[in-house]
Amino acid sequence: MELKNYQKKVIADLQNYLHSLKQSANLAEAWKNYWQTKDIAVGNGGVPAYKDNIQGVPAVCMKVPTGGGKTFLACSAIKHIFDFMPAEKPKLVVWLVPSDPILEQTLKNLSNPDHPYKQALDRDFGGRVQVLNKAMLLNGQGFSADSVQHILTICVLSFDSLRINSGRRYDRKIYQENSNLADFAAFYKNDEVLLEGTPETALIQVLRHLRPVTIVDESHNATSALSVEMLNNIYPSFILELTATPKSNSNVVSYVDARELKKENMVKLPVIVYKRNSRESVIADAIQLRGKLEQKALEEEAVTGNYIRPIVLFQAQSRSNDDNTTFDKIKNLLLEIGIPEEEIAIKTGEKNDLKNVDLLSKACAVRYIITVNALKEGWDCPFAYILASLANKTSAVDVEQILGRVLRQPYTRQHQHFLLNSSYVLSCSNDFRNTLDSIVKGLNGAGFSRKDYRVGGDEDVPVQEQQPQPQPQQEELFNNENAVENNNDDDFTDVTPENIKELKLRTRKTSRMP
Repeated sequence: MELKNYQKKVIADLQNYLHSLKQSANLAEAWKNYWQTKDIAVGNGGVPAYKDNIQGVPAVCMKVPTGGGKTFLACSAIKHIFDFMPAEKPKLVVWLVPSDPILEQTLKNLSNPDHPYKQALDRDFGGRVQVLNKAMLLNGQGFSADSVQHILTICVLSFDSLRINSGRRYDRKIYQENSNLADFAAFYKNDEVLLEGTPETALIQVLRHLRPVTIVDESHNATSALSVEMLNNIYPSFILELTATPKSNSNVVSYVDARELKKENMVKLPVIVYKRNSRESVIADAIQLRGKLEQKALEEEAVTGNYIRPIVLFQAQSRSNDDNTTFDKIKNLLLEIGIPEEEIAIKTGEKNDLKNVDLLSKACAVRYIITVNALKEGWDCPFAYILASLANKTSAVDVEQILGRVLRQPYTRQHQHFLLNSSYVLSCSNDFRNTLDSIVKGLNGAGFSRKDYRVGGDEDVPVQEQQPQPQPQQEELFNNENAVENNNDDDFTDVTPENIKELKLRTRKTSRMP
């Protein structure tokens, strides 16, 4: 996997900043010098002045829209950062992530010899790379004073494992005494580095002595006072932030325009939005559209050899403490209309049918995933094409959080059939404008704009920038008035397998979808 053109520019920006940093130990001056090489002023209408959030520690941010390959960029950046540092510095990286799903995915991909991330690291460090989780670090498994001198050691940790609430360090194992790490305490003797009130054999003390390069994934989630304290406690030598939506206190060293991603075929845009008048219509049309996409995918595979299995994300709305009941009802509906059970998966905070499942494999049968917002940052499947909201008609539809999950383009190439180059959203909300606003928020959060969606029924004409008025463009496929008009716990009494089957049949005969 080679860097895209815009990714090469991002790495070049980082190298230029590191060069400026090497020329000046003053962080504010280095920042100013870096931007002067681009003929851009700092302050007074130019880029913001450098913000020394972690005092004395260089900290910069790569702003890259969702689907732009932030993780691959970070992997490619590590060698350049260490090249800037003294040769004798321990090769230790602390890779911080905001959630367990991102933690699992990052550990899996960085450890997989067949994954481009691991291959990039092995190439840059001659195969001398190890990836450790918290348990391995606490047990001293593959982690010693000697190993960090000769092997690139990447420690993948969650924000929560390092954040301290109300000074309760004893609740975090990373801050507790640890005999497995006693050798580090004997090897490193700089008492000035020690974190006060914490045992010298604690993992946090080891990290502080090693002064790791620290990567903060989805850094917009790490702006609180607790997060700043977390970074100070690590005592990093360099901080690299990754996000599509940097906060105002970030030092953005490189910006990637969303147009670059579209030019390089990294994302499926525009997002085509369809309004339907019942949840039965949403289900029926999602199934029908997915079938059309798979038909086109099979035709393309016969020519190109690239396998695509389009997936629908059914987004339920959580209103009760027993979410599993709602998810099971949706699953049973799909089963009753003839969807094979092996094609259905549930992904929630409590249930994860996707654990250890390779959705990109031909051996995988999953075509429908039922969720609420469990598929947020960190879940990556280019085969996800359709987001179907199953909230009640009168409920606010919030697709913002998971819209980015349907944007990634399979194989990062333009496909022969136009249907395979777009993403799709179906909703039956009475407040369709609210749905569009949520989609715009989702696009903004992914680094895109309202120009990147269109309303189904007139796909060739973009919705106007200032005043989208989708209702006149909508052509209701069916006339089903059975939707529940309340905000109580969702019992799905408005949805029946018989009606969905009838709607699917009518869709085949009179479909106005692409």
